[in-house]
Amino acid sequence: MQTTSLGIKDPAISALALGAASLGSVYSEVSQQNANETVRTALELGVNFIDVAPYYGLTRAETALGHALQGVQREAYALATKIGRYGDKDWDFSREATLRSLDASLGRLKCGHIDILQCHDIEMGDYQQLIDEALPTLHDLKRQGVINFVGITGYDLALLEKVAVEQRVDTVMAYCTYTLQDQRLAPVARRLQGHGISVFNASPLGMGLLTRRGPPDWHPGHPSVHAAAAEAAQICTEAGSDISKLALQFALQGAVKNGMATTVIGSSSPANMRDNMAALSEPIDPDLLARVEAILAPVLNQGWDVLPGNGGKAGK
Repeated sequence: MQTTSLGIKDPAISALALGAASLGSVYSEVSQQNANETVRTALELGVNFIDVAPYYGLTRAETALGHALQGVQREAYALATKIGRYGDKDWDFSREATLRSLDASLGRLKCGHIDILQCHDIEMGDYQQLIDEALPTLHDLKRQGVINFVGITGYDLALLEKVAVEQRVDTVMAYCTYTLQDQRLAPVARRLQGHGISVFNASPLGMGLLTRRGPPDWHPGHPSVHAAAAEAAQICTEAGSDISKLALQFALQGAVKNGMATTVIGSSSPANMRDNMAALSEPIDPDLLARVEAILAPVLNQGWDVLPGNGGKAGK
């Protein structure tokens, strides 16, 4: 598997990362045994980067991941978690909350140290508090050797790029902006790479948009985007394939070509991890891709910041 180094002294991270939100039973109930098997399978496949957050499952994901990692050598994986978001409508980027959150995460994860500490969904919290307290605190922790890298996450690409460059962060995680339907992250990632900032692509299925089942009721995409995705999904099904597979292949392989360090995909089963791994290298069906791209062309790059939908991001 292709890897990317984030720092001279640190292990390179895999081009496919395990998003651990689902281990906290965010989407469906996940047993600890299943969490253990998913993490073990990921590591066996060479997936050595895991992303989590206190918000996921309201600390359940960190707790489940901490148990799953027991007995695994700490050098075998790189771990990212977050500060700042603690509930559906609960953000706190203060210094005190940041330090308290890190201590709590370390206790749940039982891992010794965090490689990347990220400010969670920065466009939704108090911007001035983010700049004046959270990010300076993270930079202090990095200087002290408590963490290795400072990161930010979110959806608003313009804000992410501005904050990343001005505040000299190490990593940026953006979600739903490098998919079959929305590819706006690609040029941003290339610019950030020029500043020495590593970019992580998250939610390559567009939070359920690019699946047979389709997006959840709360999905913020515009009805026209939902309709085009549903038509594309039907075309894939009729071709004996699955739009999720095509979307993962496109996002994983395209992210590598555009210099993104990794793609973070949520998983809660060993079989799903193996499918994700196959999508990293399995050749894309060019005819099917062309047909799907033609259907999605009218709504290409039409995110919910461009075409507001009827819903809203969960918790917004």
